[in-house]
Amino acid sequence: MKLWDKGISIDKKIEKFTVGNDRELDMHLVEYDLLASKAHAKMLGKVGILTSEEVAAIEVELDKLQQQFENGTFQIEEDFEDVHSKIEFELTKVLGDTGKKIHTARSRNDQVLVAMQLYFKENLLEISAKTKQLIDVLLGLADAHQEKLLPGYTHLQVAMPSSFGLWFSAYAELLIDDLYLMEAGLKVVDQNPLGSAAGYGSSFPIDRDFTTKELGFSTLKYNVVAAQLGRGKCERTVTANISSVANTLARFAMDICLYMSQNFDFITFPDELTTGSSIMPHKKNPDVFELIRGKCNKLQSIANEMILITNNLPSGYHRDYQLIKENSIYAVENIKEVLDIFIHSIGLVKVKDIDLQDEKYKYLFTVDSINDLVMQGKSFREAYQVIGGEVQDGTYKAAEGKKHSHLGSKDNLALEEIKKKKDEV
Repeated sequence: MKLWDKGISIDKKIEKFTVGNDRELDMHLVEYDLLASKAHAKMLGKVGILTSEEVAAIEVELDKLQQQFENGTFQIEEDFEDVHSKIEFELTKVLGDTGKKIHTARSRNDQVLVAMQLYFKENLLEISAKTKQLIDVLLGLADAHQEKLLPGYTHLQVAMPSSFGLWFSAYAELLIDDLYLMEAGLKVVDQNPLGSAAGYGSSFPIDRDFTTKELGFSTLKYNVVAAQLGRGKCERTVTANISSVANTLARFAMDICLYMSQNFDFITFPDELTTGSSIMPHKKNPDVFELIRGKCNKLQSIANEMILITNNLPSGYHRDYQLIKENSIYAVENIKEVLDIFIHSIGLVKVKDIDLQDEKYKYLFTVDSINDLVMQGKSFREAYQVIGGEVQDGTYKAAEGKKHSHLGSKDNLALEEIKKKKDEV
């Protein structure tokens, strides 16, 4: 039941080691291999390698397998190495020699490539949609809380006045940068590798333009060697895209954990979103955001793993590529989960009123005080020395905070402009 079976018995230890957990992972690829197999069969019919009756019969059986997948009854039993051998076996079991013809002009190499790229393509679109949803939530929070002052920090020291509106919309705009990268990643995976076979094409008169249109790819990966070299490059690109989103969310989660602590006390969440301690009854822990931070840091490591496994492999296929399937799929599935829980949780944030009379905020407006003196005619450096001297001798008294009117500042958030950026991606 192996696509490469030549009648030679394989050492069971070797078989277990080489197959690994491909059967489990390939459940993520079932629908994409079925789609690619259908497109390939139709193409074989178009170029006269299969009859129209054979194509129709194959399509019927592939549709039955798709129905099994959708209702949860499709399985890849231990008799099979992977989804590809399972599907070919099922076709052959029902259709006999017609089922055996499905592998004409393709290799398991380009089967894996096309299934993975279809999987990445669909999921990058889904990740992008979830990211946009989170951006909308953050822009809504920024709009609702744009008047609420938030002490800004540098070096974890009180620095200058900020606002909750500025904080929420900052992460919204950073996530747009991540959308730009995903858009580029989508272009990389949206190139049809089917027809490259084992990496050197085929002597059959196949029509690769047909399968490209049939599968909804924007273009072909024309060079068959380049198509095979795309194994690894696609995984590196997609996990790097995910890593970028994860980096933004990890930093945001860290802010949230800090801001929830009693020493900051800027925000809180409903009790049902937090956890307690087994011995300290007062605890209200931000476990969900700590786990988001940890998961996102783990996701950032995967892109580096993809590079380390693939960066010195020569052209052509190598079994090392099997090792990048697991964590690239893990990255895709986990960033979707993280985005879902972030969207659910951050929408329930409760912004607190901050007592700016607290002693620790007494120097929050020193820069505004310097600017007041500049507007009265002093040079900036002279004004800096005056206010610095007052701070040093303890005579500084904060003036009322000034409006920051320039575009993108705390009192002019440019929310519509940020939303326009998001909508254009």
